[in-house]
Amino acid sequence: MDLVTLGRTGLRVGVAGLGAGGHSRLGLATGGTDSQAIALIHAALDRGVNLIDTASVYGTETVVGKAIAGRRAGVVLATKSSAVRNGAVLGAAAVRDSLEASLRALGTDHIDIFQLHAVPPAQYVAIRDRLGPVLLRAREQGKIGHLGITETAPNDLEHRMLTRAIPDGMWDTAMVGFHMMHQNARETVFPASRAHGVGTLLMFAVRGIFARPAQLAATLRELAEAGQIPAEVAAADPPLGFLLHPAGAASLTDAAYRFVRHEPGVDVVLFGTGSIAHLEANLRSILAPKLPEADRARLAALFSHLRGVGLDVPPPAR
Repeated sequence: MDLVTLGRTGLRVGVAGLGAGGHSRLGLATGGTDSQAIALIHAALDRGVNLIDTASVYGTETVVGKAIAGRRAGVVLATKSSAVRNGAVLGAAAVRDSLEASLRALGTDHIDIFQLHAVPPAQYVAIRDRLGPVLLRAREQGKIGHLGITETAPNDLEHRMLTRAIPDGMWDTAMVGFHMMHQNARETVFPASRAHGVGTLLMFAVRGIFARPAQLAATLRELAEAGQIPAEVAAADPPLGFLLHPAGAASLTDAAYRFVRHEPGVDVVLFGTGSIAHLEANLRSILAPKLPEADRARLAALFSHLRGVGLDVPPPAR
């Protein structure tokens, strides 16, 4: 596993981080059992993954806690509390309760990175001022190692919240959406995060669009009909086939992970999975060399102007 220092946290983490949310939720959302999810987490840890990202709303904290029992010292554990419910900013007591519930579910006395989840740009200042002191106090008590914040990517296409939050000095990490067809964090987020020492956790690298050729083909057709991309790009079969060649990517998923992994400003690429075979394939891609410069340049020329493509949100946990 390649390691990086996660911004000013000083934490040494693998460039591939296991996400416990998304469409799979460690396989629990697709019919898997707790024992299978635990085996999957163990397989990730055995392969050098040392950062696990979960959240109270994912429904996976308890199984993560079971999986890391006895191995806690080697894990950088990240979880999240919602900051808004039904459009209103939560009170301090609700976030304190969320933190305590996460500690119990995860079976630990501290969380390395505790994040406020999906913070809307219009409510950022109110959230910071109301909930920030609660988190700072918890950090003083040793319950939190570092504070993080995550954007609501499908509803903040210009990354306005992170652009405001990163210079504040309160947040040690930021979770941001970035992929081959939603690239504008390159101009808006990464220069600021690098300048301020804020570690980045990358989400939406693949999700549905680069794992499902039919969805990608339909999206490309819609973009071409709207005049957003050249018609010949939408007509190509397979979609984005120019990326697939002996010196390039083996698949679109491979291309998607390699594209984000080597972007300056990206620290950890989060990936979701429900099987060990898929886990191993994802790790091979994230740890592979970057895409050829000609392919990266073509992706930038074709798609850098797009906003919000492929930011599909999984259904709520049941």
